[in-house]
Amino acid sequence: MFDPVPLLTWLGLIVLAAPVVLVATIGLPSLAGRPLQERGINRLVFLTMAAGLIASLGVLALMLLLGTRHVPIELGDLVSIGGGQDHPAAGGHFRFSLKFVFDRLSVPVVALTIQLCGIIGVFTSRYLHREPGYNRFFVMYAVFVLGMVMTSLSGTIETLFAGWELVGVSSALLVAFFHERSSPVRNGLRVWSVYRISDAALLLAAVVLHHLRGEGDFAGLLGAGPWPEGQALLTPQQALIVGSLLLVAVAGKSALVPFSGWLPRAMEGPTPSSAVFYGALSVHLGAFLLLRISPILELSPLLCAMIVVLGLVTAVYAALAARVQTDIKCALSFASLTQVGIIVAEIGLGLRYLALIHILGHAFLRTLQFLRAPTLLHDYHTLENAIGGHLAPTGHPQQRRLIPAGLNAWFYRFALQRGYLDTLLSDYIVRPVLGVLASCDGLERRWTDFLSGRPSRESDRIAPPHDSLEELS
Repeated sequence: MFDPVPLLTWLGLIVLAAPVVLVATIGLPSLAGRPLQERGINRLVFLTMAAGLIASLGVLALMLLLGTRHVPIELGDLVSIGGGQDHPAAGGHFRFSLKFVFDRLSVPVVALTIQLCGIIGVFTSRYLHREPGYNRFFVMYAVFVLGMVMTSLSGTIETLFAGWELVGVSSALLVAFFHERSSPVRNGLRVWSVYRISDAALLLAAVVLHHLRGEGDFAGLLGAGPWPEGQALLTPQQALIVGSLLLVAVAGKSALVPFSGWLPRAMEGPTPSSAVFYGALSVHLGAFLLLRISPILELSPLLCAMIVVLGLVTAVYAALAARVQTDIKCALSFASLTQVGIIVAEIGLGLRYLALIHILGHAFLRTLQFLRAPTLLHDYHTLENAIGGHLAPTGHPQQRRLIPAGLNAWFYRFALQRGYLDTLLSDYIVRPVLGVLASCDGLERRWTDFLSGRPSRESDRIAPPHDSLEELS
């Protein structure tokens, strides 16, 4: 009788190998000071993305035909300390495994990732043609693809965290892609600072899970059943603690309230990176994480209520802000955030398949809209000329009378200032964190100066340290 597991495993390994090969073949020559030519980069992107997409669709087709719902691929333990294998939570046993899982959640998401990244690669080959940073863009692009594939297929929280970090660092660096100007660099630093909060929450959740269960394997945490039928092996109190930490990580990565202030700043990057990061893939990573841990959410009605409220508040806030933006990319980013908020609310209500379908459809729509953004004004003027006059304003006067004039003006100010979240984030989160870091840096300077008997850093003798607080404001 035909055994599909070896074939599924080999196809899964091709899916995993495609972004690794892309990172190695583009990144290593760049590190050696001999970057590839544009044509070579384009061919590599096409070949690796095509191979990954065909393999992922092959996995999907076989799983549907054979009724297989869970295919794990274990590449071994990175760390294994003490205890017994049969009962990892006992005897102080800790495992850090490199494990990937193909199931009803990961396969559609990884196929979506590879397909959209392939489209973005083809678009970028023309959009950034002869751009001085062409090779630099594709190095970060390759790192992003690898991070998304690792996150989508992760079978342990350690693997997920590694992919999560790769997505974050590539996103921040591409926001600051045009580094000859100060504004992209400042905004890239802001994105990175918010991502640090998100990453710290995810790391702390991983530590708590290891403390509770002795391992980060999702099969051991969420139950052995295939997604979404697993049953988490935690108490309701433990689920609330772990889920709250993961919710902070989700809010930071997906720009949910109160971390929404960094989203318009991320539009400083090139249009292709804005499309694939903040329109299609990266902005949905938080929702994907909630879907992955959905068995944990079932254990705590309070946690589900928090998720629903956070999603709805974010959707309302983003819908207001989107209506007053003066540039198309910011308007599209807030429109994306509106849908992400609704998706998060759907997950909190237990509508898992609906949320997954919503993610897939929304990602394709926003990718198209972001890629069309540079030609929007041209299209608008073409339409205007075709109808012979200015386009009529949208909306009916009767609709504006539903809200009193004073309240309407307040809503307008609130939306125009983007809910004042950016200011609150700077004053109450970014500045205190940077202040603590500056104090630690000052202590280190004084200690090293004392030990060396003179200024111990070459940079201190050349110029005074730069005030990063002002740079991030």
